[in-house]
Amino acid sequence: MFPSKILCSFLLLSLSIANASPVSTSGNKVSLRFAAAVNATGVINIAEADRARAKAMLDGTFSKRDASVSVTNDVVSYTAQVGVGSPATEYTLIIDTGSSNTWVGAEKAYKPTSTSQDTGNRVSVKYGSGSFSGEEYTDTVSLGNGLTISKQSIGVASSATGFEHVDGILGVGPTDLTKGTVANTNTIPTVVDNLYSQGVISEAVLGVYFIPTSDSTSGELTFSGYDSSVTTSSVNYVPITGTSPASNYWGIDQSISYGSKTILSTTAGIVDTGTTLILIASDAFSAYQSVTGATLDSATGLLTISQSQYDNLQTLTFNIGSHAYALSPNAQIWPRSLNSIIGGNSGQIYLVIADIGSIVGTGLDFINGYSFLERYYSVFDTTNSRVGFATTEYTTSTSN
Repeated sequence: MFPSKILCSFLLLSLSIANASPVSTSGNKVSLRFAAAVNATGVINIAEADRARAKAMLDGTFSKRDASVSVTNDVVSYTAQVGVGSPATEYTLIIDTGSSNTWVGAEKAYKPTSTSQDTGNRVSVKYGSGSFSGEEYTDTVSLGNGLTISKQSIGVASSATGFEHVDGILGVGPTDLTKGTVANTNTIPTVVDNLYSQGVISEAVLGVYFIPTSDSTSGELTFSGYDSSVTTSSVNYVPITGTSPASNYWGIDQSISYGSKTILSTTAGIVDTGTTLILIASDAFSAYQSVTGATLDSATGLLTISQSQYDNLQTLTFNIGSHAYALSPNAQIWPRSLNSIIGGNSGQIYLVIADIGSIVGTGLDFINGYSFLERYYSVFDTTNSRVGFATTEYTTSTSN
C-alpha cells in the first residue's frame, strides 16, 4: 500500500460474492453483481500511485519476493467475500488482474480446517510498502454460487503490512506472475486456472463490467465468459502482445489519437483493473498536454483544464486491433463529484490521462486502467491468450 504518513483515499468497489445472486447463467457461466462505494479517508496523489505501480511492472519487480518499490494502488480497489476452508471462513480479498497470488491473513487470521494442507513452502510478495510473507497452504476456496475450488494454493500471512480493512488479495492475473513468489515452485495455478482445470467453468475467461461510480453503485464480474445482456456490441478480441514486459500481464498493442492527431504510435502496454487512470508514455503525454492546453496540478498529479478548454476537448481514440475505442470529452475527465476524494477542488476539471514516467519504447508504454474500463466491458481470456472489449450503455455516458 502506501507509507503510513500518507492517508489513503480510495473508491472501494465491494463485490459481495458469497451473498450475491447470479445476474445471468449460461451452462456454468456465472455473473455476479458487485457494489461500488466511496470511502474518503484522506488525500493521495493518484498519478504518483499509478506511476509507482507501472514502474514496478516495467522493472519486473511487481509481485516478486525481492521487490521494494511502491506499487499497490488504493485509490480504486474492489473486493470479494471469499470462503476458505471447510467449513469456510469468509475473507475480504482485493481482486487484482495485475497480480496472481491469492492469500489471506492481513487482518482476519487464517483458520485451518479438515481441507487445509500445509505444503511447507514459504511464500512472500512485496507490493512496495505493502507486503506479506508466510506459508503456502492448499485449501478449498469458495466464490459462491457453485464456484468452489479444491486444493487451491493460497498464501497464509504470518506478517503483512500496508493492508487495512482487507484480509489479502485474490489474484486473477496471468499465471506467470506467480514465478518466484513460492519457494521450491516455478508457478502456481490461479483461481481461474483451477476453476477451469477442475471443470467448474468451461473456459478460463473473466468478464469485468464497471459502471461509472457517480452513476450507480453496481457492476459485475463474470466467470467462464461474459454477460451479453450488459454489452451493446460484440466483443472484439486481440491477442496478448509479444512485447515484454507487457506480455507478462494482460498486454496488448494499440495506438492513440487525439482528434486527427496521433499522439502514440502502435506500441505495447497493458490492461489493468488495479490502475486508476490511463497512463501513457511521457512523450505521448506531453503531446496530449499540448493539444489540450492543460496544466499540471501538483496536489492531485493530474492535468487540469478550464471550462472553455473542456468545451473544445476532442475525442481520444484507442486503436486496438481493427477496432477504434473512443473516449468522449466527458470520458476523459475525472468524475467532478469525486474531486475531494483525490484532494482536488470541487469546481475544477481534471483529466484522467497521466504520464507513465518513461518514454516510448520500454515495452510498457501505456496502461488502460479503470478510467478506460468503466467505459468498455473487458474480457480476460486465459484459454485463448487474448483480451476483448465491447461497448456498454456507459461508453458515451456524460456522468462526469
